[in-house]
Amino acid sequence: MLIAQNHLQLIIEVAVIIHMGVLLLINIIPFTLSMVLFLSLILTMLLAGIFSIDSAMLFLPFVSHQEFTHPFGPLAVFAWVTLSASASLLSEVEIKSTSITALSLILFGVIAVAGGLMHRSFLILWFLGWFIGYFIMSKSFRRSVKITRKRVVTAVGAAVGGFALLEILSKVLNASVLSPLLRLSRIEEYSLPSLKMVINNTQLWGHVQGSCYWASSCLGGSDGYLSLPMNLINTLTLPFPLFFGVLVTKKDIIDYMLPGIFGVAFDFGYGGLLALLCWCAFVMVSGFYVLRKYRSKRRVGSRRYLGREALLIGALTAFIAQSIIGLFLFNRTLNGSAMLTYIFLSAMVVAHLVSVRSSLR
Repeated sequence: MLIAQNHLQLIIEVAVIIHMGVLLLINIIPFTLSMVLFLSLILTMLLAGIFSIDSAMLFLPFVSHQEFTHPFGPLAVFAWVTLSASASLLSEVEIKSTSITALSLILFGVIAVAGGLMHRSFLILWFLGWFIGYFIMSKSFRRSVKITRKRVVTAVGAAVGGFALLEILSKVLNASVLSPLLRLSRIEEYSLPSLKMVINNTQLWGHVQGSCYWASSCLGGSDGYLSLPMNLINTLTLPFPLFFGVLVTKKDIIDYMLPGIFGVAFDFGYGGLLALLCWCAFVMVSGFYVLRKYRSKRRVGSRRYLGREALLIGALTAFIAQSIIGLFLFNRTLNGSAMLTYIFLSAMVVAHLVSVRSSLR
């Protein structure tokens, strides 16, 4: 049936639609390097502004923040890495990009500070995205990657110092929302009961009926632990279980406090988890395959795919970073609005396969 009957069917249908739309977009619009550079710059600046305003609301009375880092965090990684890759590609074709590089570094710092104030998980995503993007660009542009003891110590020291600064600010400003130790205590409080719930009740497809928090209303699979945005489901008037009252209290057990592999396994079963992992591997392998094709064309003098190459580097970096954080650290990085971003990034990588097969052979 075309009308989705549960959360999983809706996710699959939306994913198919987004992948088809992005595929058409990538192959119809001629994404030149100048266009990609301009669009990524605008998007990076826009997200930097949104994150800054949202984090400022943490310190203003009678104003609520929106936590935009969850749905748009991976999109920020995509935009900034694409901008950096575009600047590097300008240098590859002997066009000066000093001002663009300097601006990208400023935007990097703004997003890191603003996003880190809102959520520590974003800070991990942001620096992981930077590292992955740096590694991919180093290979693409023949730069040496030197991981020395000094650099490792500096990176670890910066991370520890950043978390310590946030803890100090939380005490001085009496703002517990800034405290990394509070987050760690919440993980400690919820992790063991969460693991027990998931391991004891997960099946090949879904989970034991009645095992989730809402008991008699539990469907035994696709219960909405992982779903698309609730506003979207309500707009489409789909009769799926939505538990607004327990989103931040009881749903916390799986939604926030466990890595995504447990949330996916509980809601969609071990079969669903295996399917997702296989799809992630396919997207990454195909992305690096296409990137190698673009790189080989560029090195023989072709400038036709420079814009596409920058787009692919950004999308592949963001997809890998979101996959690692969402699947192995924080479930929320793949849930709700963030799932739409994840599907979009997947589509932005896979869409390049069609142009590869038709014109890059």
